[in-house]
Amino acid sequence: MLNQIDEISGIGLHLDMVLRKVQDAYLRKFRELNINLTIEQWVVLYRIYQLGEEVSQSDIVKSNFRNRATTSRVIGGLERKNWITKNRFNGDLKRFKLELTSKGHSIILQIEPHANLLRKKAIEGLDTIEFETFLKVLDQIGENYQE
Repeated sequence: MLNQIDEISGIGLHLDMVLRKVQDAYLRKFRELNINLTIEQWVVLYRIYQLGEEVSQSDIVKSNFRNRATTSRVIGGLERKNWITKNRFNGDLKRFKLELTSKGHSIILQIEPHANLLRKKAIEGLDTIEFETFLKVLDQIGENYQE
């Protein structure tokens, strides 16, 4: 058991280092494209794009794995940049409808091909079975921390 503990003692640090490398690659690309964008803003902007015209702020909270306050702050930043609009749904005073503006669509079109290349870079050198195993391992680690 002690050897196993020694082997896994750095798992958090290792996961964090890999995540930072991925995030740094995205941030470098955003700078190269001269787009002032954070990782969180990209994730939320892209989720709005993926989920389509009837997406609500609560849909983004549920699918983004961030808390309501953080998501609200990110959405506010995207609004200030005029990349999205936030309005109430017709007849529903509780939910906010989020929509990409033409500027927001333009940002998506600019970044998406580069994001796709960065995603492909992540799996270079992995065959299908290795990638499926990797996803399974990540899912299991996530489930192990599920409350």
